[in-house]
Amino acid sequence: MAHKIEVGFRSGLDDPREAGVLAGIRDLGVGAIDAVSVSDVYWLDAALTPTELDAIGGRLLSDPVAQVFAWDGTHVRGCEPWLCALEVTYNRGVSDPLEATILKGIQDVGISKGGRARSGVRYVLYGSAEADEIELITTQLLLNPIVQHVVQADEEPFPNEPRYEFALRHVSLDEGNADNGGTTVSSFGFFPEELEAIRRYFSGIGRDPTDVELETLAQSWSEHCVHKTFKAKIQVDGETINNLLRSTIMRATRALNKDWCLSVFEDNAGVIDFDGENAVCFKVETHNHPSAVEPYGGAATGLGGVVRDILGTGLGARPILNTDVFCFASPNTPYDRVPAGVLHPRRVFKGVRAGVADYGNRLGIPTANGAIRFDDRYMGNPLVFCGTVGIMPSWAAQRGMQKPGDLVVLLGGRTGRDGIHGVTFASEKLDDTSVNRSRSAVQIGNAIVEKRTIDALMQARDRHLYRRITDVGGGGLSSAVGEMGADTGVTVDLDRVPLKYAGLSYDEIWISESQERMILAVPPESVAELFDVCRHEGVDSTVIGTFTDTGWLELRYEGNVVADLDMSFLHDGRPQLELHASAPAPLQREEDPGPASSLSEALLGILSSLNVCSKEWVIRQYDHEVQGASVLKSLVGVHADGPGDAAVIRPRLDSDRGLAVSNGINTLYGDLDPYWMAASVIDEALRQLVAIGAGLDRVALLDNFCWGSADDEQNLWALVQACNACHDMSLAYDAPFISGKDSLNNFAQVEGRIISIPHTLLVSAMAVMPDVRRVVSMDLKRPGNLLFVVGATYAELGGSEYGLFLGAKGGSVPRVRPETARACMAALSGAIAAGKVRSCHDMSEGGLAVAAAEMAFAGALGASIRIADVPLGEAIPRQDIVLFSESNSRFIAEVPPGEADSFRALFGGLPCAEVGVVEAGPCLSFLGTDGQPVLEAPVSDLQAAWKRPLDW
Repeated sequence: MAHKIEVGFRSGLDDPREAGVLAGIRDLGVGAIDAVSVSDVYWLDAALTPTELDAIGGRLLSDPVAQVFAWDGTHVRGCEPWLCALEVTYNRGVSDPLEATILKGIQDVGISKGGRARSGVRYVLYGSAEADEIELITTQLLLNPIVQHVVQADEEPFPNEPRYEFALRHVSLDEGNADNGGTTVSSFGFFPEELEAIRRYFSGIGRDPTDVELETLAQSWSEHCVHKTFKAKIQVDGETINNLLRSTIMRATRALNKDWCLSVFEDNAGVIDFDGENAVCFKVETHNHPSAVEPYGGAATGLGGVVRDILGTGLGARPILNTDVFCFASPNTPYDRVPAGVLHPRRVFKGVRAGVADYGNRLGIPTANGAIRFDDRYMGNPLVFCGTVGIMPSWAAQRGMQKPGDLVVLLGGRTGRDGIHGVTFASEKLDDTSVNRSRSAVQIGNAIVEKRTIDALMQARDRHLYRRITDVGGGGLSSAVGEMGADTGVTVDLDRVPLKYAGLSYDEIWISESQERMILAVPPESVAELFDVCRHEGVDSTVIGTFTDTGWLELRYEGNVVADLDMSFLHDGRPQLELHASAPAPLQREEDPGPASSLSEALLGILSSLNVCSKEWVIRQYDHEVQGASVLKSLVGVHADGPGDAAVIRPRLDSDRGLAVSNGINTLYGDLDPYWMAASVIDEALRQLVAIGAGLDRVALLDNFCWGSADDEQNLWALVQACNACHDMSLAYDAPFISGKDSLNNFAQVEGRIISIPHTLLVSAMAVMPDVRRVVSMDLKRPGNLLFVVGATYAELGGSEYGLFLGAKGGSVPRVRPETARACMAALSGAIAAGKVRSCHDMSEGGLAVAAAEMAFAGALGASIRIADVPLGEAIPRQDIVLFSESNSRFIAEVPPGEADSFRALFGGLPCAEVGVVEAGPCLSFLGTDGQPVLEAPVSDLQAAWKRPLDW
């Protein structure tokens, strides 16, 4: 018998969700809803007595101080007459992440009835909205049809799952001989040359492939898993590049050959030495397509996936820091300008933010660094970058190797239909059918299961209970087990895999991307102890197969062989793509619009632009201090609301040795010059580290390329240019790349038009700091201190925020002059280490004017700056260019008067000059050559403009 328990806040207490839903309805332009009530709903499939229902409702599902509950038909929130009442729950076949927790809680309160559970939310709307407006509210705000639906009056809450009856399916190599479902070899999305290789292989062994063999090849050969564009032969500018990644980024890392780089480009994350006894690793992943169709779940599982990358690096690292970078279209886009089949950017923004924050906060990992970019070309195709840093003993830094006879252990979450075809979905373009096609491709996360998995794995690692580990991510067991067994061979019994529900076929089990799962190679003598650890932590663990010495992948289901593939063909049989790249036509030079009529209005306008303004609304919803290791967080200053440059943590609480993390991203430069865009974002990531005192002695870089169509020759040319810049800047700054990830085909085809994302490169950086006590923040500290500009300014407004404010197109993008830049950064690092600098801030979007404004309002102080004294790299006839140029490698440093001479002496003939002073009065002034202000504004007005746009 199914029971329903409803939980809501007591009368007189407001549920904060109600205000959020009502605000969302206003955002949709619906004004006829007067009020909303919200309550939680739980369905329980068990024979429970009234006493037991009262115990579950009162002791488990509700807070007796603030909430009340009712069961089986009685409502706690919302009184008639109402406009409508809607109960939203998960679709059939979609995992409810609360089910296991509810069932465990029922046992904990002393009720052992077994059964099943579901959760949902009940919304009651009051007002006079029309039916089409209610439909709009429901589909655009209250649920996502990918994973949820409105419960119907006669709906069975626990329908029986159909049982799967085994039937092995072969797929004919003859395209004219499709099976009953119309399936042919070409249905699996292979390129023509890949299809030919597959036909040759199976013809050679004298049989047709099974469906799961083709699924395995499709996952393993997908763009997402194998990065075949980067590994292609590319004809460009009369030359042939054989494997773009190896020819550029990896080539630079090999040339630098740093002995502190312990594992690069060969494991789930890059690993460097931290202190001789411990190593740190860093990985940044993308989860773009899933987040486009299911923002909350897509972003949450993106973070969960990169955390598992860290767990699966070497012999396992403990996650200690999360980062996130998001790219959205403007949240202020009118609803009538959003194409059909595309979620509104505001909904995507809020859903992604919530998914990453909820998952990270529940795992107990601080989120301390990130960025948000806005561009209307991300409409329908947002970018969601999630990163995690981990620490491990040095002995665990290298990837292990299983031995024949070791057991394949699946540990963590159970397997369901969520995530099926996730990597092939991620490798395609999006269109207005993606919502329907992606229903099974979106994974459902459960942070509590992952937290338990982390705890179990750290114990198992320290007891040396396994030889090798990897995460089950893109491609599911197909990729995880297939890659781990590539050098040996492996046999897997698919019917041993623990399932979330009945009815999965053997091929669904193999390619499902259900979350929170890890694969371990475990010696037989260690299995019992490993299972004891897992039982103690409440984690499922199952032997599903054995590593062999055959060199073959063998899959069985109920004793039947369903796949038998040569590992050498699976991993080395894919033919190399041959591609062509061509440069776009040169941009026509646009007429210079001249300076803004009011420089004060220009500064206020830039501060309130979406790419510059405060992201405090997002940042405040992350836990920055869990684990107690945070030294410098995202928000700094007198009121902890200034934009910090980089995050700093102490990975070991018994040491002052630290780790700094930063990032660089700027898509506007890429429209004009992808080479200098890539160089600039590397420079940005590095100068953020320098600004807080990290220095560049031990810095590691990560690349994340997100591009449009990989078939477009001009896109491919831009990708080649960006990779060349990564190579050149890595060598120039003596900073190796240690890991990376690409996500191609980020474009949407909607309403007959193509919306392609701008060329997007995120560069993340981490630096080992000898002493975190030397950290400086960017907020001004004391009136009377002197302000210095370090680095030369050039007339570089191309792709700048000021250029955007003026409506200018074209122009010179900022370039990087690494020889001078490195010398300036080294001198500034030395000055900070010597205690001569009180605050420091790098110049990025908006240049000198924005950097100075941010320092002023973060410190609740003013400043006076002389434009004529700013060091220039060339003659610049206009003061507005000096104020707003976004030239790279520049800083503002606050120096006490008594340290000024020794500070200058560190720079010798490098571009560095005293330009002003910190003022007690809350006003920011820029003085012209005549000593009179050319830009003057109250600091409070500047901060208000900066905070206003996303002050949600």
